[in-house]
Amino acid sequence: MKAQRLRFRYRVTSAAGDLSNRDLVRVWETAVAAAGYALSYSEGRRRLAQVALAAPLPLGVTSGGEIADIYLEQPGDPAQALKSVAAHLPPGIEALHVSEMGIDGPSLQSQLRRAEYEVAVPPGLANPEEIKRRIDGLLAADTLPSEYARATKLKSYDLRPLILGLEVATTPEATIIRMRLRAEQDRTARADQVLLALGIDASAARIHRVRLEVDKVSAALQAHRRAGEPTGSHLD
Repeated sequence: MKAQRLRFRYRVTSAAGDLSNRDLVRVWETAVAAAGYALSYSEGRRRLAQVALAAPLPLGVTSGGEIADIYLEQPGDPAQALKSVAAHLPPGIEALHVSEMGIDGPSLQSQLRRAEYEVAVPPGLANPEEIKRRIDGLLAADTLPSEYARATKLKSYDLRPLILGLEVATTPEATIIRMRLRAEQDRTARADQVLLALGIDASAARIHRVRLEVDKVSAALQAHRRAGEPTGSHLD
């Protein structure tokens, strides 16, 4: 039974860079239980913890803005939950903020819209001028035919409409590529895919997800949607 939904924003550092998406779910499940909270579980033969992560974080990628929705069987004070759960998270996972969300509101994954990344490209891979030239060419393209592997099949898609913005800056240590990418359920791009399109070896770069952006749906709009009433607005 779901009595409360808490949305945690958290940081993932290099100390937890080898954790998979499934590992992160277990991390939250363990920390919530250790903090003394009753986590909600799905019904049926295979009971699953009601922990929803906004988007998979690729192995080796750090982040300063991940989001997790935690469903509890009994309501509690969000501020105390943040303090208590944070104390039981392992090294590399740092809870930053919590807010209470409506139980019947849209799922976290359906609200996700965009992701921002900072990619540090070390000297030697490509000079800043060359990276800027490649970025200009990529942004000028009408289409970017690409492929990704799913199970044993290759899926074809157009990467270009998934790229919302690219910028480049330089520091003494590296060239920094800032990316703003779509991260919707059926329209999403990853930083390593963009690096591939730029001809840059992703394994040699340091990828950091700065933040995830979600729709902010008002309580009134949620009520209209639940009632099936017209709202007079739509999502682009």
